[in-house]
Amino acid sequence: MSIIKNNINFIFRCHRLLSTQNKNNKKNIILSSTQLNTSIKDLIAAKKYKQALDLFDQKFEICNDYTISMAINACSLINDYNRGIRIQKQLQSNSLKNNYIQTSLIRFYSQYHDMDNAIRLFSTITNKSSYICTAMFKGLKNNNMPEKVFDLLDQMTFKPDNYTLTILFNVCAQVVNDRAMKIGRKLLHEMPDDYRNNNIVLNSAIDMLMKFGDVQSAERIFDSIKKKDIITYSAMIKGYIGNEMSEKALDLFEKIDLKLDDVTYIIVFNACAKLANDRAMKIGKKLLDNMPNDYRNNNILLNSAIDMLMKFGDVQSAERIFDSIKKKNIISYGALMNGYNINSKPWKCFKILEEMKQQGVVLDEHACNILIGTCSKIGMIRECQYIIDQIPLHIQNLKQIQTSLIHMWSKCGSIEKAQNIFKSVHDQDIMIYNAMINGVGLNGMGFEAIELYRQIPNELRDEVTHICVLNACSHSGLLDQARNIFNEISFKTTEIFTVMIDCLSRLFLFDEAQKLINEYEKTNSPYFVMYMCLLSGARNNRNRNLSEKIYNRMKYLFPDEKKGLTSGTILVSNIYSSIGEHQLAEDFRYNQIKQLGTKIKLGLSWTDASGEIVGFKAHDHSHPQSGEIYAELGRLTSELIEHGYKCDSSWVTRKLREGETIESVLCGHSERLAIGFNLIQRPMPEFIQITKNLRVCGDCHEFTKLTAKIRQVDIIVRDANRIHHFNKNGQCSCQDHF
Repeated sequence: MSIIKNNINFIFRCHRLLSTQNKNNKKNIILSSTQLNTSIKDLIAAKKYKQALDLFDQKFEICNDYTISMAINACSLINDYNRGIRIQKQLQSNSLKNNYIQTSLIRFYSQYHDMDNAIRLFSTITNKSSYICTAMFKGLKNNNMPEKVFDLLDQMTFKPDNYTLTILFNVCAQVVNDRAMKIGRKLLHEMPDDYRNNNIVLNSAIDMLMKFGDVQSAERIFDSIKKKDIITYSAMIKGYIGNEMSEKALDLFEKIDLKLDDVTYIIVFNACAKLANDRAMKIGKKLLDNMPNDYRNNNILLNSAIDMLMKFGDVQSAERIFDSIKKKNIISYGALMNGYNINSKPWKCFKILEEMKQQGVVLDEHACNILIGTCSKIGMIRECQYIIDQIPLHIQNLKQIQTSLIHMWSKCGSIEKAQNIFKSVHDQDIMIYNAMINGVGLNGMGFEAIELYRQIPNELRDEVTHICVLNACSHSGLLDQARNIFNEISFKTTEIFTVMIDCLSRLFLFDEAQKLINEYEKTNSPYFVMYMCLLSGARNNRNRNLSEKIYNRMKYLFPDEKKGLTSGTILVSNIYSSIGEHQLAEDFRYNQIKQLGTKIKLGLSWTDASGEIVGFKAHDHSHPQSGEIYAELGRLTSELIEHGYKCDSSWVTRKLREGETIESVLCGHSERLAIGFNLIQRPMPEFIQITKNLRVCGDCHEFTKLTAKIRQVDIIVRDANRIHHFNKNGQCSCQDHF
């Protein structure tokens, strides 16, 4: 009896289970396009794009135009180009006339940069809605075809809605030419009144006007907005920064009484980085300290914070933020390396490059440009070659990279490699020519610079071209050639005047240089660098009276140029020392630096040995081999004296301390320590290469010429002004014109 009862219960449970399954199956059966659309819409909302497309394929026979539109959008979201094209080929001709499908296809084509098909489809549409126009304009904008947007706009007679208007303002901001400004202002003038309360439209209008440089009109729109949101403030602050008005950007930021978003943080960090003054540092660091924790995983934001801190000179804080980033990308590495370059720590970039290689980070064009900049700063041929070997060939062949490489090889003294790249460029533009002219000029090849300059059609030459060739003439003592070129230039900018004044000052033609300054100041405000050129020439000429006169004039005209006046103080002080007035030099330097509240820039030289960059400060004893270095310099000096070398006491810029000699003080110059370090290496390097942050002194120049001859080794020294090639015959490429 119990067996029968159990069987009945089992049958009953099975019946109930089957009944439930049948009900569920009925729910899952899709019998209409409405049900299908709902199901696909729900799957897309849940980001189950593949399942949505699979369902679309299964039920294609009951799909309507709305279903097809959603399927094409799903292909865009899942990045499945082939599937999207397959759907498009399945469509009947009447479906292609549906606005939803047309819009979806235009978006789809645009996403895959297939603008020919997008434009072709758009041209077949007779009744173009604002929705379709917005999709088309946005696609063209994102594919960097803004002029095509204007062409289509000229052919149409529709009134743009708020979405279309926003896109059109963005396009005008992207181009910023006469046509864009005319169209943008016309659209803004004709904008319906009901859009003048739409923050999205007005924010894009502010951005556009700021890109036009029309700050006043942007401010009027900003003031007209009753309920400003954080995007409104961000657009305005970004506009101020773009128009070199970073102080106004910070003024506005301090008025914000809204919760900041990540974009605002980035924009304000950029403003602080541009200014890098006391106020900017205070605001930037406070903002960083108070930043919400959920923003501390935002790479874009943290990268901008690294850039800001590096601009402040706060390398340690920037490194801490970099170390805190869990998933570092190429931009993070680039921000750190760029910061090292800014803060005169370029050798640290090599360590970062090795870390990138270990992490499998692939170099892009921007990172390669930063690394090339690193090599340009260090100026060592061997390190340059090592970096170049890391850069993919397809990036090396990019025009911008080729220009940077010419700069790099020129700055490390390998002019032959720079010329090889220059010759390999098929369509040489003015940027390439400027880089090459500057390169040969830095290396004392003034005639070659003039020859290149004459190859360029006059209408293609720009301000940089003129500056580079005049600078080359200045460094090679080619006065007549410089005068001729200067007189040929129809529009002389401030920098062009300055380079010509530098050329005259180097040759001690102070009256002629002063006449040029007077001519310039008839229509312009005085320019600090012109006076520094005069003062530098007077220092080389050991002209005390003229130096004092120029320095006092500089203090009167430029009281706020603290750093520049500090450099001027050192020059005048050195003149006093050069004529034996050491106490006067010391007192003058101390009093002036105290007044200015600045620090003196220390001499620093670096060199490479066995693949390692080694740096030396003046009178440095920190290197483990310091004893050997100084001993070698002592032996070398004795050798040079036997060959006619005499220490020039005029380059000793302070009083001798107890136990010091003129010889020992001069031997402590940073470039000599670098030379001594190379000479004790075994085997000795094939050539010696040194980069110095200051101008090489006259005594070190004579010392290095004789060293190259006696020890029969080529020595390349790049100082703050130029590159010196000291040859084994005891001559320098500058022909003592430095």
